[in-house]
Amino acid sequence: MKNPHRLFVVYKPTGISSNHFLGRIKRRYGVKKAGFSGTLDPFAKGVLIVAFGNHGRLFRFLNKTPKRYRATLWLGAYSPTLDIEGIEQIDTLVPFNEEKVAAIIQSLQGELTYLPPKFSAKRLNGKRAYEFARAGIEVELKTVTSTIHEIKMLHYCHPFVTFEASVSEGSYIRSLGELIADTLGCTGSLSALERLNEGQFVYDNEKQIDIKTALALPKNRYNGDKETILLGQPLVRELFESQENGTYWLDNDETISIIEIADDKIHYLLNKVEAC
Repeated sequence: MKNPHRLFVVYKPTGISSNHFLGRIKRRYGVKKAGFSGTLDPFAKGVLIVAFGNHGRLFRFLNKTPKRYRATLWLGAYSPTLDIEGIEQIDTLVPFNEEKVAAIIQSLQGELTYLPPKFSAKRLNGKRAYEFARAGIEVELKTVTSTIHEIKMLHYCHPFVTFEASVSEGSYIRSLGELIADTLGCTGSLSALERLNEGQFVYDNEKQIDIKTALALPKNRYNGDKETILLGQPLVRELFESQENGTYWLDNDETISIIEIADDKIHYLLNKVEAC
């Protein structure tokens, strides 16, 4: 492979973990160093951002929100994992009024506070919540608050209701499904989940992404000697086009740098990252 540093979007199928799918991608491209952003559960499918080489260091600076998901909720199906992987009981329910279901889903829009799933990757005392859950250890999860930018019902064919949601970072779609079912007075678990995009990132046949177009940071310009940046030397605040405190990216032609201006100090957060 000519360029070991690469950022692109893959489409993870159902029935495989994100880690195992990354292994397939690494073997296909013949690379050893790779990572992904935003784990998808094995039963889920969809957009997964992958980075080779040092491009994994860019994950926290990418324009990854809002995220959009399409999910199908199986009403009457009980699963401690809130998804189809752990179904323990299925109740037969009388169909609900379709307008009522749509209204309940729509009511979740806005800022929402709720409990994350017990079987989730949320950290608790240095471990993931699912580690405690799988071990049968009861732990008290704290509520999370996320923004549901948009949510709507797509169709309802009892007992399955499909909805689409555009959400902020750290949202739990399985919990949204649980809230819908609880409001209807029944149990419910997701039978399908697809991530359609992460911010500007959509699946496009694994096409390489120009990182200069993918950052969730304002661009700044250093009017001093460019060699100063390339050598990682101290920078002078007065030589920046924007001197306000904040995090910026700098265009070095073939590479970029990310810096933080904080009062009397300027830090390199990343330096000389290959642009493509």
